[in-house]
Amino acid sequence: MREYRNAVMDNRRWSRFESRPGDIFICTPAKCGTTWTQTIVGNLLWPDGALPAPIMALSPWIEAQFIPVDAMIPMLEAQTNRRFMKSHTAADGIPWFDDAKYVAVGRDGRDAFMSLVNHVQRLRGTDEMNARAREEGIPELPEFDGDIHAFFDKWLADDDNFFHIIASYWERRAQPNLLLVHFNDLKRDLSGEMRRIAEFLDIDVPESLWSDVVARCTFESMRGNSEKVGPFEVMFEGGAEGFLFKGTNGRWRDVLTPAELARYHQRASACLPEAAQHWLEHGRNAG
Repeated sequence: MREYRNAVMDNRRWSRFESRPGDIFICTPAKCGTTWTQTIVGNLLWPDGALPAPIMALSPWIEAQFIPVDAMIPMLEAQTNRRFMKSHTAADGIPWFDDAKYVAVGRDGRDAFMSLVNHVQRLRGTDEMNARAREEGIPELPEFDGDIHAFFDKWLADDDNFFHIIASYWERRAQPNLLLVHFNDLKRDLSGEMRRIAEFLDIDVPESLWSDVVARCTFESMRGNSEKVGPFEVMFEGGAEGFLFKGTNGRWRDVLTPAELARYHQRASACLPEAAQHWLEHGRNAG
């Protein structure tokens, strides 16, 4: 695997991980619907709503250094349920198991960027993480000083960030154990996309429970029942209100300049084939 490290993550932690048949990996660039997809998978696995722990405890970010690897691995090994975990690493930086399932989630990069601005503004502990990164000689987390246009240029120039991750999974889209899901499709037809995910994961949800399962996976339900998702206040100012900020698209239209949008499209064209660019901007069911 290619090595990916920065102030918050280290994919070398995968060397300690032992897979099980049926493991589920939710793989996304940051701010593309990761927590939403984790909530969907968790509620598909426990359709009666009786999840044994909050989503973020059941479904950890393998590479994240928030939790020491010596604590995370035993926590995963202790789970007797079908496991589901998340990753923000490109496909060449994670292990691929034939008996596991991978759900890769995409979103229009401009929407992901706008969500990232809120994320970095509210993330706690950035100074400490970046100080450690400087000591280790690895990339620091981006910090936002109020200049959204300068921040956009930095985001766009990151070779290992958004487009690289999307391209790595797009290249593997024909693999039978990989499913591509798009943020826009979840917003347009949550029930239909959840059925698609359930079928891919070989999860049979009783029809009598289906409407309740879908209802628990709406953005509004996640915000209103944030304790079932995770302890947002530990890492984010404003808690769930700060992390699950808006969940909307198109906010970039009133922010990014025509020149910035042109640079965005140039970068997308350089990194992705035309079909992938169309999917990324519109989703699977754009019509």
